[in-house]
Amino acid sequence: MTKTINASGVGNPINRVEGHLKVMGMAKYASEFPVENKVYGQGINSTIAKGEIISIDTSEAEKLKGVLKVITYKNATKLKTFDEEMPELATDSIAPVLQSNKVHYYGEYVGLVVAETFEQAQYAASLVKFEYKKDPSAVIDFEKSKSKAYTPNNDSNYSRGNMEQGLSEADMVVEQTYNTPIEHHHPMELHAVIASWDNGKVTAYSSQQIVEDAIVAISGTFQIPKKDVRVISAFVGGGFGSKLNLDRHVIMAVMASKMVARPVQVTVTRTQMFTNTNMRQQNEQKMRIGSKKDGTLTALSHETLSHTSTTQEYQEPCGMVSKMLYKVANNEVTYKLIPMNIQTPFAMRAPGEATGSFALESAMDEMAWKLKMDPIDFRIKNDTQTDLHEERPFSSRLLVECLRIGADKFGWKDRKPEPRTNKKGNWLIGYGVSAASRNSPYQKTHAKVILELDEDKVFATIQMDATDIGTGSYTIIAQTASEYLKIPVEQVTVELGDSNFPITPGSGGSWGAASYCNGARAACENAIKTLKNNKNIAEDEEVEVAELLKKNQLTKFKAEGMAEPSAEFKKYSVFSFGANFCEVWVDKDTGMYRIERMVNVGAAGKILNPKTAYGQIIGGLTMGVGMVMAEKTRVEPNFGNFITRSFADYHVPVNLDLANIDVIFLPEVDKIANKMGIKGIGELGITSVAASITNAIFNATGKRMRSLPVTPEKLIEAGLEEGVTA
Repeated sequence: MTKTINASGVGNPINRVEGHLKVMGMAKYASEFPVENKVYGQGINSTIAKGEIISIDTSEAEKLKGVLKVITYKNATKLKTFDEEMPELATDSIAPVLQSNKVHYYGEYVGLVVAETFEQAQYAASLVKFEYKKDPSAVIDFEKSKSKAYTPNNDSNYSRGNMEQGLSEADMVVEQTYNTPIEHHHPMELHAVIASWDNGKVTAYSSQQIVEDAIVAISGTFQIPKKDVRVISAFVGGGFGSKLNLDRHVIMAVMASKMVARPVQVTVTRTQMFTNTNMRQQNEQKMRIGSKKDGTLTALSHETLSHTSTTQEYQEPCGMVSKMLYKVANNEVTYKLIPMNIQTPFAMRAPGEATGSFALESAMDEMAWKLKMDPIDFRIKNDTQTDLHEERPFSSRLLVECLRIGADKFGWKDRKPEPRTNKKGNWLIGYGVSAASRNSPYQKTHAKVILELDEDKVFATIQMDATDIGTGSYTIIAQTASEYLKIPVEQVTVELGDSNFPITPGSGGSWGAASYCNGARAACENAIKTLKNNKNIAEDEEVEVAELLKKNQLTKFKAEGMAEPSAEFKKYSVFSFGANFCEVWVDKDTGMYRIERMVNVGAAGKILNPKTAYGQIIGGLTMGVGMVMAEKTRVEPNFGNFITRSFADYHVPVNLDLANIDVIFLPEVDKIANKMGIKGIGELGITSVAASITNAIFNATGKRMRSLPVTPEKLIEAGLEEGVTA
């Protein structure tokens, strides 16, 4: 629960309404709820990539003071298991764990120790001895396993026109392969849960992005009614997609609570965040682009090779952007997956767009170079107001405006088209650009408003099971209620993240702001409408809420509302668009480089709060910088464990890595998107950032970086592209 502060209404850059709770340590995250009689669980991880457990010795751990239970497949509660082989991983998938002696990847949970204290549980876990029979057929090397790739059976492959004919009509063809590595989400808050089983009823304080889907997953895994499950996720300390689905530590905590008859807290360690939560797939993306001499695209093909686990299927939709961003009649997008003995990957911020746009926008820059055409002019030449993939017009599309306004703000006119010609001492200076797009979903959302009259003041409480993953949900919902009830924002309380509240789609996919705020709007409008109807007051008559309550002789009134996409919405493609500009300085002798400036321009509908929106873009840009400069999860090729297992070896950007950043939001009115004109922005900020940086590196050095991350070694070893003068 948070009390709001500061000024009223949407569009104002007010401070976060929950900010004071966070800085005072009063905002409760999953592991911080004061649950009586709580004990602690510590997961135990496998040390082989594939095989089976042939013996377990728990005796030493069980003798330890404070240890209540050691749970393995031998004594675990029987759970629902998959009905089919290799089911697709979804946000509401069941999560069976400790159900057999089979091991499918290094780090898979093989046990859980429950003890009175966290320290006792950790130490006892180290005393449990497992003996394994290794299976030498484990698949852990991406490069050596390409022959095992298969085409997913989910109708994701797509084509229009005739790709080969389009290439034959081209005067210029670019055919290149781009590689992105495994990445991990690593939110500040570790995955954690406090779970209790009480006579078949489950309560879980769990760090989840989607409360309703967590309930579906728990009830489905334990085969109990949904009504007997309650999930509370009041504050989430970052997710980036890693907390969209329910991971197995939650199921183990619920199981343990049932077995020891006490609430159990399980916290995933930072090292386990590599092996026991999801990750972004490694992707090998082959691009083929054909163009006329005048810059008209004739063909665009995007082939992605990725991996999934041997138990569940997930495919990052890297070709999503290539289907719709540019006007090209002949288009093909295909996917193949390699089953590997690594855990199942899943969505990471802008899944598909972040990685796919790196390949697409790099290839577009390569084509512009071959054509001797300005990269911005080339993109504008192939702009379209119709989504050719969906065969629908865009509800609004200001991509050209983003590119032109960004170019002016950035000083693109000062760019020297010929690589290696802009120098300052030992530095080679380059400018890069990329276009960005992100689908802006809008999903059915329910909300409740409770109005209370205190003398002449109305206080409102908004309730929904929406989550705030650090993006500012509390704030923009409070501003929405303030706007539609016409009361000061400090008189609004927002309560989120409890499955006892009305159902929402949760946080993810850039649908949160549009869905939550329109749900809150609908509840407020319904309250006012009902109060007016009760007293035969015309709907268009302006009457303050306090006066309406008085006329109805009420001091408290509740109303619910539901918002969902309109019939018109379904006739259009609704996207946010943007452009990234980057200036990079590269030391010509060492290959060391720094990002000097970044300009990001976005057209994302109504900006509810410029301050929180700015924070979202900064976060996205930072993650884009991480893709290029540092982030890579390394798999040990012999054993299948991750070499990177802490922040000591999995590097992320820090302040000194970041540039001077300008963020520009274009005014955009799009009432087709939804009644409030809101579009998603959280994932637009990371989309194609990587390409803008590597394109700038090419402009500086004449060297194409097609494999991320870009290290000084790669830059030193790379040769100049054809046509570049040393």
